[in-house]
Amino acid sequence: MGRVFLFLLSILFVGAGALTAVRAPTLPLWKVALLAGEFGHFLWPLPAIVAVLAWRSGGVGLPAIIGRVLTVLLCLAAIGLLLKPSVQAWWVGRGLPATLTRAFGPGALGRPPLSLRAMLPGAGGAVRGEPRIFAHAGTAEELVLDFYHAVRGDGKPAPCVVIIHGGGWDGGDRGQLADFNFWLAQRGYAVAAMDYRLAPQHPWPAQADDVALALAHLKANAEPLGLDAGKFVLLGRSAGGQIATAFAYGRPDPAVRGVVALYAPHDLNFAWDYGREDDILHSLQLLRQLTGGTPDTARAAYDSASAYRLATKAAPPTLLVHGELDTLVWHRQGERLHARLDELGVPNVFVSLPWATHAFDYSLSGPSGQLTTFALEWFLVAVTK
Repeated sequence: MGRVFLFLLSILFVGAGALTAVRAPTLPLWKVALLAGEFGHFLWPLPAIVAVLAWRSGGVGLPAIIGRVLTVLLCLAAIGLLLKPSVQAWWVGRGLPATLTRAFGPGALGRPPLSLRAMLPGAGGAVRGEPRIFAHAGTAEELVLDFYHAVRGDGKPAPCVVIIHGGGWDGGDRGQLADFNFWLAQRGYAVAAMDYRLAPQHPWPAQADDVALALAHLKANAEPLGLDAGKFVLLGRSAGGQIATAFAYGRPDPAVRGVVALYAPHDLNFAWDYGREDDILHSLQLLRQLTGGTPDTARAAYDSASAYRLATKAAPPTLLVHGELDTLVWHRQGERLHARLDELGVPNVFVSLPWATHAFDYSLSGPSGQLTTFALEWFLVAVTK
């Protein structure tokens, strides 16, 4: 019975590790993929222990020997798969400084893109920002942003990163991943993590209108908040990344020095063409909720919400980060926008993470989190200097 249990554990570990190589087909497995991809450097000792126990389990006869060997081989495969993200991240990180320099100019940070020491869990410290209300003109509805003051000793006004949350346009809030906001503030950037009106009650372009209101509020209060009113960067995750790039390209503002999108869709027409009613996110329903229809009945909304179609030579510098194994937003969305920006001559970098799935920045110390924060900090230095 013990040997059977160890064999089943080896299958479990190799199955989890396999999600660093293939897309997760369901939402529960997507969460396993996130765990394996971003925490595999902590998990690999578990199959190693199972392998040792299986090898020492004894038993005579050919079936016992075969079972023991097979269990060990499966565990070795699991170890390799769980460590694969760290190895691939090292490989991607080797060329990242040169790529960022070519696109955005110097931004040397004095640290490597990936560090084994940084993978160790650190002390917490994230705090909620200061809530600030910005109201919709002519309505009673109010939205809130959490403001994080920049930690800097030079007394100069700080650039501000406006964080736009994900959630499929019909969910999520400004409290997502507060650790990330705290990390930015510790590096000298003010952060405004904003709410926006949600679909389907508020179809596009309500979300872009809310970004405009948040920026107006921050500019009007720049002096008491210690902000440089001419240096903003938009950063969005998933649906928030779509809002960020569509706003930055469709409503040019010289104060918006750059835009960052993590695992985001950038062409809603393309998303519609390849979406299915029965996919993991019910993506066609989400698109109808956001736009109020289909590309045939709401073409203007689809086009004005698609950065791929809005991009011009005047688009601000752009940083895109996407996992190749993303189950929720197709990696091709980032690839296509990157190619379009290259055609237009817009400074941009597309950081493609071969092992990563959606929401890979959940852990800042994981392989994806380290590369993302390295590229982001380089980008911020370059575009706000």
